[in-house]
Amino acid sequence: MTRLTRLAELRRLLPLTAAGLFLLALTVPVWRITFDAPQYVETLVVELYAHPRIGGDFEEVAMLNKYVGFYYPDPVYADPNYAVHEKAVAVPEWILGPVAFVGLAATAAVVALLPGGRIERGLLALFTGAVAVLGSMAVIIQYRLYQAGHTLDPDAPLNGVDGFTPPLLGNYQVANIDGTAWVGPGGYMLVAAVVALAVAVALRDSPATIADVPALARNGWNRFRDRVRRRGREDDRSRGNRPSDSDERPGLDVETDGGSDPRAPDARGSDGRGPPTGGGRS
Repeated sequence: MTRLTRLAELRRLLPLTAAGLFLLALTVPVWRITFDAPQYVETLVVELYAHPRIGGDFEEVAMLNKYVGFYYPDPVYADPNYAVHEKAVAVPEWILGPVAFVGLAATAAVVALLPGGRIERGLLALFTGAVAVLGSMAVIIQYRLYQAGHTLDPDAPLNGVDGFTPPLLGNYQVANIDGTAWVGPGGYMLVAAVVALAVAVALRDSPATIADVPALARNGWNRFRDRVRRRGREDDRSRGNRPSDSDERPGLDVETDGGSDPRAPDARGSDGRGPPTGGGRS
């Protein structure tokens, strides 16, 4: 089998796909927040990239944030596309976003080229590493959001606002401003990349190619259906369900010697004698 043919294997093709998704995620917003405020008729949107850049209506939102003393972060080692407030929270790790994504993409490409016998361990390590890296990034971002929301500028016009923690994903409210945080296009790409790696791990011992996808899908559906049926039968037994009375009626499975039905009434005459036999005289 040539190297080009081996790349058609799903356990190799999926890591390469994930590598492309990691790189594409750098070109689009990874995270987005929408804001609704009484003074704005339309919903405002702020989009954040994996590198120090903010898109959308970030200037209008900055005007809203300054009333409560909440400012965009300071990347420290890079010049972002917005004015950094002197009291903004420092987030020097923001410049490491491209490093993490490019590193994951490069590692995925290397693992896809590993020979058989090594790719199995490589896929497990790659998937574990990707989850660890992206999970750590999410934890750091959530901490920075907590830090920014609890170090509000005391000189802000609305200095009576209590500290708050904007969620990484979800809704929140500050004064009369409603915010909703969710993943952007880049975030969906990251999720798709992790899913692709998870599938590659599941197929790490299989040489199945992309041509085998329909058969794998059918077999997977059949296994899922059989599992559901088995679980249903186990649940019935655990609840103590018993067969119906008709199934337990005695005599249903009695074997006969080919004569009359043993369940039929006893065919005797009115005098108590049995039926006449063919060998007797009438």
